[in-house]
Amino acid sequence: MKEVVDISGPINELGQREGVGHWLKVFGPGLIVMLADTDAGCLITAAQSGAQWGYAMVLPQLLLIPILYMAQEMTVRLGIVTGKGHGELIRENFGKGWAWVSAATLAISSIGALLTEFVGVAGVGELFGVSKWITIPIATVGLIAVAFTGSYRRTEKIGVIIGLAELAFIGAIFLVKPQPGDILNGLTTIPWKHRSYIYLVAANVGAVIMPWMIFYQQSAVVDKQLQPSSIKKAKHDTLVGTFLTQGIMILFVVVFAATVGKNGHNQPLGSVGDLAAALGPYIGGQTAKLLIGVSLLGGSLVAALVVALAGTWGVTEVLNWKHSLNEPFNKKNMGFYVIYTLAHVIGAVLVLANVQLVDMAVGVEVLNALMLPIVLGLLLMLEAKALPAKYRMHGWYRYLVTALCLTVMAFGLYMVGPDR
Repeated sequence: MKEVVDISGPINELGQREGVGHWLKVFGPGLIVMLADTDAGCLITAAQSGAQWGYAMVLPQLLLIPILYMAQEMTVRLGIVTGKGHGELIRENFGKGWAWVSAATLAISSIGALLTEFVGVAGVGELFGVSKWITIPIATVGLIAVAFTGSYRRTEKIGVIIGLAELAFIGAIFLVKPQPGDILNGLTTIPWKHRSYIYLVAANVGAVIMPWMIFYQQSAVVDKQLQPSSIKKAKHDTLVGTFLTQGIMILFVVVFAATVGKNGHNQPLGSVGDLAAALGPYIGGQTAKLLIGVSLLGGSLVAALVVALAGTWGVTEVLNWKHSLNEPFNKKNMGFYVIYTLAHVIGAVLVLANVQLVDMAVGVEVLNALMLPIVLGLLLMLEAKALPAKYRMHGWYRYLVTALCLTVMAFGLYMVGPDR
């Protein structure tokens, strides 16, 4: 009798057979948080970078890949091994004082980020003649409804599907046809003597690691109930997400470098409408509206979902309230769902009320920069203190991650230094 060989998948460290289904169960937290990282604000910044400095801004985006991955993979190990969210670990290891500091700054940062996302949604609607009084309420209701499904996995799937709309902008690269030689030349061009270039690089570096990203992914792997045997695949999920998000950023840089930047940047690029208007002469007005609109709408919506969840998880963890998406709304977890709902409602109301959003956005950016030393410092200390020796960083990798984190902290402080 012939032996039947099971080829359904590789065998993990526990001797269990793994198939595609197991991979799909693990993948998600890293992908969705990275898609959220390329929100409306980041994509507009990438477009500005390409328009102002051309292909010289491609190299900084490539260099950001390692630190983005390294910071987020720490949250994977912390969440899976301890089974606790970031805010909860800070409270248990460093006391309520530091926990409240992290929760307060996270809450402020999240509200600021939500404003950016709702402005993005409103901008996309206005591209097609739809009032923000229609788009903002619809988006708010939809985002709130997603979290009330009673399942983290379902929420994650919806978020990933929405976020993948950002890939629509790939079509633009085939229409503008950038020259490979020009891109390679840009990779070797570093105008480091120009203050505005260094500042723009610092702005990009300071925006790479947002507090809400760290809080979200750590809580997400906990809510997804991932086990230590899944750490390797969870890291792969984070790596795929990292390359995807930076690929989208580079895509925007290259497209605007090959068009607006190549012909002289002489117009502001501070809104969704500005991007479409600037790109229209090169690929057609309607095509520009469609590609810009779909990609920025996807980025704005997935970011709004992730940011609100991250802020809600962080605050409720510090308060020691029940904070899982895997339970339907009830009296015990009422606080979690109320905070999540209020975050969206407040953001929507402020955008509809025409609050001075430009000044607020600048303030949020400065706040995020100031938070980098605290956020990354606590992350590194948690990695060294809360994890068993088996799951900590060791050798050259530990020194490399620490050095890169210190570099990001320095750039963050540079953004808020004198004469900025």
